[in-house]
Formats: sequence, C-alpha cells, structure tokens
Amino acid sequence: MANRHLSRSVAMQILFEWDFNNFDPQKLEGVFERATKEFTPKTEESDEFVKELVEGVQKNLKEIDKLIRKYAPQWPIEQLTAVDRNVLRLGTYELVFSENIPSKVAINEAIELAKTFGSESSGKFINGVLGAIYKERAEQGIVKDADKQRTEEQKTK
Repeated sequence: MANRHLSRSVAMQILFEWDFNNFDPQKLEGVFERATKEFTPKTEESDEFVKELVEGVQKNLKEIDKLIRKYAPQWPIEQLTAVDRNVLRLGTYELVFSENIPSKVAINEAIELAKTFGSESSGKFINGVLGAIYKERAEQGIVKDADKQRTEEQKTK
C-alpha cells in the first residue's frame, strides 16, 4: 500500500508540473517519464498506477474542474495554489471517476498529499471540498462498486 501512496505523490507532482507548463501535452510525456524513472518504485504496477491517475485526470480535466468550481465556489480554481488545485484534481478523479478506489480511501489519500505538499490549512480545505462531493453523491445514490463491496463486506462481519 505504501507504493500506491508514493505513486499518488508522483502523480500529483506530474500534474503540478503539467499545470505549471500550461497543460502542454508535449511536455507531459517527458515529465511522466522522468518522474516515474526517478521517484516510483521500480515495478510495473507502480508505473501503471501513476499512468492511470495522470491520464485519468488529463482525460476528465474539464469535468473535474467543473466539480471543483461547484463545491468550492468561494475559491476560483485559478486562484488556488497549484498544489491544492492538483491535489483536488487527483482526489476528485479518484473519488468520482476511478471505480477501483473506495471513496474514503480517495479522500484520505488526498488529505495526506495536501498535508505533505500544501500549506497548514490545505488538508482541511481538501477534506471539505472532497467531503462535499462525496456527501452529495451518496445522497443521490451514486455509489461506486468499490464502496458497495466494502459496505457488503462490513455487513457480513
């Protein structure tokens, strides 16, 4: 599991650099190659997970930013720190678009990234935004398979 946390950290740093370079798709591949070579554990699984996260955010960026704007209206996305913005993007991707990651894992991992890379208040901010997204989705009955499976497992214990 520590490898997945490290992979998320690398993915966030790749997204940060991609954002810093104005979303230049030509630079993204080079950033990805360098970061995975230098920072991820030397396993195919780690590289694949980083790739899944980065490509997932890239593919769903407009919808992810739309959700962030909806749930953090007092904070224009352009005015968020680059760290908070990209941790939120990564967390929102895992929370909404990734079927394999339970919602609470997505939220907790994003909070940990915010605490590591962000400011003193980043963790609380990330928790508030992702918590609001989760709450509304749960109220609407939009629950991921990973969450359903975990709930069923808890009921049988």
